[in-house]
Amino acid sequence: MDRQRRSHLAHADHPIAAPIADESVARLLDRAVADEADRALDLGCGGGEWLRRLLVRYPWMRAEGVDIHTAALEQAREGAEESEVADRLVLHEMDAAVFASAHRFDVVLSVGAAHAFGGLLPTLAAARELLAPDGHVLVGDGFWEREPDAAALSALGATWDDYADLATTVDRVVADGWTPVYGHVSTAGEWDDYEWSWTGSLSRWALDHREEPDALDAYKVAAEHRSQWLSGYRGTLGFVTLVLRRSP
Repeated sequence: MDRQRRSHLAHADHPIAAPIADESVARLLDRAVADEADRALDLGCGGGEWLRRLLVRYPWMRAEGVDIHTAALEQAREGAEESEVADRLVLHEMDAAVFASAHRFDVVLSVGAAHAFGGLLPTLAAARELLAPDGHVLVGDGFWEREPDAAALSALGATWDDYADLATTVDRVVADGWTPVYGHVSTAGEWDDYEWSWTGSLSRWALDHREEPDALDAYKVAAEHRSQWLSGYRGTLGFVTLVLRRSP
């Protein structure tokens, strides 16, 4: 099965493609969007759910999203049209790491897309170039909740130095010239909801579409992912979402 189609099916019940509950998303947006903000950018926007919710919540704002995947951007367009915010959204099909703009943005988002830039700090470097002087960055990435064992690393296809613990992660961000003005550490419940939704949505589709050529593959992928999570990285990989401003 095509990776993008699989992701679309797996996130059907959890369109925020990260272990963050709806109420946490709303709170993070409220901390990132100042009263005078009018322009937002999502680097690696995927299906555009962050921007859709932002535009619905703040009807005076305009937004742009950048992603390399055609199918994800089409999903973003459809979602924006359904929510009647498409007239305030511009989408760019290109590598987020090389996106440039003639104007700056009051809010720059990049949640769960650090792989597109080569890590958290390179993501922040890209955001800095596009951020208005008093703007906010909303960035989300993984960290180690505890020392990863061989099973966790194997399940994630990761190495020990792919992430750091939470304190070190925040220290690195601060040393890079940023001040956290808010943060959210995904709870065990948010992780469980996300993972059960991911594996459950994909499994349900496979069971309901047994005649589809991709059904068996989707079923196997869901089962493998569930095993990797439960027997591998559950309780080891964490996720933190930070609202940042430039330090003086």
